[in-house]
Amino acid sequence: MTGEDLRQILLNKWGRSYDVQLRRTQGKIFLLVMWKYLEQASFPLTEGEYLAHLDVVATYLQAWGSAGQVQAFIEKTHERPRLGKAVSIPLELGDRASEWILEDF
Repeated sequence: MTGEDLRQILLNKWGRSYDVQLRRTQGKIFLLVMWKYLEQASFPLTEGEYLAHLDVVATYLQAWGSAGQVQAFIEKTHERPRLGKAVSIPLELGDRASEWILEDF
């Protein structure tokens, strides 16, 4: 999965290029689909910066073996990002979770 692939998944589901963030909470890692999106006039990133950010996130998802899991979750969920409420996708890292929990994003 590349950043462009991730963007296309978001566009196919919700019709917008939503921001995504990786967060660690209580020993678990989540991908958050935020409510801000590239097409908003107030979005803080340029398209190039946004795609670079998605590339970084997609690289982590690939390394963790979670890309398919994220895609399946997005395709099946009935949730949608809205102001103040992100779509939270728990990432199952399996036995390698402890390797990644130590690193800050």
